[in-house]
Amino acid sequence: MNHATPQVGAPVRTFTQLLSSTRRGARLARLLAVTELRSWGAPQDLTERAELVVAELAANAALHGRVPGRCFRLTLHLDPPTGRLRVEISDAHGDLHPHIDPLGVDPDALSTSGRGMALVAALADHWDTVPYPPSGKTVRAVLTAPAGV
Repeated sequence: MNHATPQVGAPVRTFTQLLSSTRRGARLARLLAVTELRSWGAPQDLTERAELVVAELAANAALHGRVPGRCFRLTLHLDPPTGRLRVEISDAHGDLHPHIDPLGVDPDALSTSGRGMALVAALADHWDTVPYPPSGKTVRAVLTAPAGV
């Protein structure tokens, strides 16, 4: 009697790091994310999109989510068989939630801010915000590698 041996897929990869709520911490989050995804053998397209998403979310955490003396947390979850990556940035400022300006609202063309979450929405399959106890929030973005990569 022949039985099919179940194939165990590659394990889900997880990376978590606390970083200072500063511009330097945001830059380090981006560099760590890229390094970790490359070491896991993530597809280049996924890594490049994740780099931009992490950069934006980490910059927001350092700029808008900063509470003196508190860090922000970067977490990556990669499921290799599905090519699905979840990026999470948690900060201590739970009362400020990111948003995208409604269609038809034209931001100042010379403004240096206000477009980041639109970029995240364009690069990610989905993003949302959930509470991060005791008083913070986590912004999550899900990215999927293109089929056949």
